[in-house]
This record gives sequence, C-alpha cells and structure tokens, in this order.
Amino acid sequence: MSSKKINSKYTEDWLPVKNIANGMIELDNKMKVTGVKIRPRNIFILDSNSRNNIISQLRVFYDSIDFEFWLISADRPVDISNYLATLQIQYNQEGDPRIKKIISQDIQKANDFMRDNVTDTEFYILFKEKNPDIIQKRLRTLMMGLSNAGLDSVQTSNTDLRVVLDSFLNGGMTTDSKVVLPNEH
Repeated sequence: MSSKKINSKYTEDWLPVKNIANGMIELDNKMKVTGVKIRPRNIFILDSNSRNNIISQLRVFYDSIDFEFWLISADRPVDISNYLATLQIQYNQEGDPRIKKIISQDIQKANDFMRDNVTDTEFYILFKEKNPDIIQKRLRTLMMGLSNAGLDSVQTSNTDLRVVLDSFLNGGMTTDSKVVLPNEH
C-alpha cells in the first residue's frame, strides 16, 4: 500500500476499488465484483400457492449456486421530480378549476412524499471473479435461476454498484465528494 493511501483521509482510498466500469467493480488485485439486480416483485399479493411456488423455486435456486455470492439489499432514494414537473405543467395548462384542484392535491401528496425521504429497497446478488468467461457464465446462471423462480433480473449497472457502495460507506446517502474519515489524534 502506498503512503498516499495509508495517510489518506478518504474512505475510498482505503478500499481496494480501482474503478467501476461495464457493470463491474474492478479491484486492485484485478478481481471484478459484479452480479445481478433483482427487479422488485411483491409476492405477498399473490395467492398462497403462487407465493409458495416462488419461495420453493428460490430455495432450489440458492441451493444450486456453487460459488461464493453476497445477497445485498440497498436503499435508494425515490426520485419523483420528473413526475412533479409533469403535474405542474398539467396544472398550469388546465382551465377547469375542478381538475386543477385534483392536480393540486396530487402535487401536495407528491411533495409530502419527497419530504419524507422515501426510499426503495433494491436487492442484488453479487460475486467476485477474475475470468471474463466465468463472469458471463455466472451472470447467465443467476439470471436464469431467478427467471425460473418467477423473478426478473439484469446485470448490475455502474450506477447500481455506486448505490451499493454508497449504502455501505455513507449510510445510503449519495455523495459527490469523497467520504472523510474522522481525524484520530
């Protein structure tokens, strides 16, 4: 480790992360961390047979994974600013006072929603590997296994991986600058 890293006040400098590219975290030792993001699905609104089938298929899937993996959940702030802007445009263009009142109520609800700092929980299955062929095989295995259980997934994006790192480093808050470690004198 270089003296720059040892004396650094930034958390990222203490981590073995070299880069985030192509949906993978590249580590200093040339290993790559990647995986899949599971698209949300509320199985609790399904009938009990369908729900139990999905849970059973997930058990089979998890038992079939023959490599080390991490199941991670991360909270991501919900951004409805585009929705709010659309509502505001509709409000400004509407002539009927009754419809304006309804749109105004929707805007108020959306603003309340934003003030409460609502987050959406996202789930990821991540793994670490060097070999690009094995990475692709594992990604296919994960996506197919989740699909067989009735869940959709996609390979993690660079943004997804930053959200995961922010969740661990910054208590879920996205930052534009580096994380500062407290001074220990």
